[in-house]
Amino acid sequence: MPTPIVFLHGFAGTASHWSGVIECLPPERFEPIALDIAAAEPLTPDGVAELVAASTAETFALVGYSMGGRLALHAALAMPERISRLVLVSTSAGISDPHERAARQAADDALAESIEQSSIDSFIERWAATPLFARDPEWVTEAVAADERRCDTAALAACLRTLGQGAMEPMWGRLGELTMPTAILAGERDGVYVAAAERLAGAIRGSRLVLVRGAGHRIALEAPVAVAGALGGL
Repeated sequence: MPTPIVFLHGFAGTASHWSGVIECLPPERFEPIALDIAAAEPLTPDGVAELVAASTAETFALVGYSMGGRLALHAALAMPERISRLVLVSTSAGISDPHERAARQAADDALAESIEQSSIDSFIERWAATPLFARDPEWVTEAVAADERRCDTAALAACLRTLGQGAMEPMWGRLGELTMPTAILAGERDGVYVAAAERLAGAIRGSRLVLVRGAGHRIALEAPVAVAGALGGL
């Protein structure tokens, strides 16, 4: 029986983010289930964990990217007995310093208000200018913009307010509880998240760190085979 794989996209994404990865997976081995995080009710970390749990009756592999990676960590800590494998892509376990976290929440709240007052195209232009994505190839920027146009501005604002790094409690102190096979991926151009990936790998027993050559933050687009390989290689 194929192993279910539940995928959680990042901020300003949709389930379509994972299309390239899913195309790389052998259907006889895996049953992909790509979720839209905005469908969670309530739109909180616990609500997303409930959405994940309800997506299949079987034990499953869980893959999360960026914001979705934090939510995957939250879900793995909430129901470790359900998760057979964990793959964290461009992920951090949150902001440990309370002052930094408060500052990030204030910035996210301001961005959320701006999103609500502008068009999706204005948001796309602003988000593309974020330093995190400055070195993305043009085709990646265009693919991301097409996915972002599928998003609702109210949902984007709600995600920032309840699922952003400022809103979520950091999980660094609980990572030692995780015992399922875990792969942690970071793109070699993505310096901040390379550091976070190294810290995650040091805290999760038996985990495997994969630095993806030539890739930035959006590994599933730039190197889908690397994500698929992490699932097959655990």
